[in-house]
Amino acid sequence: MSHEDEYLSVEELIEIQKEETRDIIQALLEDGSDPDALYEIEHHLFAEDFDTLEKAVVEAFKMGFEVLEAEETEDEDGKKLLCCDATMQSALNPEAIDEQVSKLVHLAEKYDIIYDGWGTYYEHPYDSEEGDEPYDSDEE
Repeated sequence: MSHEDEYLSVEELIEIQKEETRDIIQALLEDGSDPDALYEIEHHLFAEDFDTLEKAVVEAFKMGFEVLEAEETEDEDGKKLLCCDATMQSALNPEAIDEQVSKLVHLAEKYDIIYDGWGTYYEHPYDSEEGDEPYDSDEE
């Protein structure tokens, strides 16, 4: 939970996430990730109890997100939390990802859960039928 010690308004969190979205996209592209691929964008949600998380993810599902199974984890203080990812396929289009983030930040506010950003995986530009060049992890 990146911002647990200070309260941020929904608008402030969305603005921070917009900056982080652009940083993530830039880092992926600089590392050679395929700019034209569809990416599985994984948005991270945390809640203190299952019932609250379940209500939020049902609504996320209705918004078009696929919701992965909840898991139990602990925060830095050892407090038990439930977490899950709400995923959606997307191009590395910052405005499209901003829209997803905005929906889920507002959802987190509504249900008093934590939106903790998003992530995705590197997509090699040659991972295709032709398989022209293998990804060399030593080049990172």
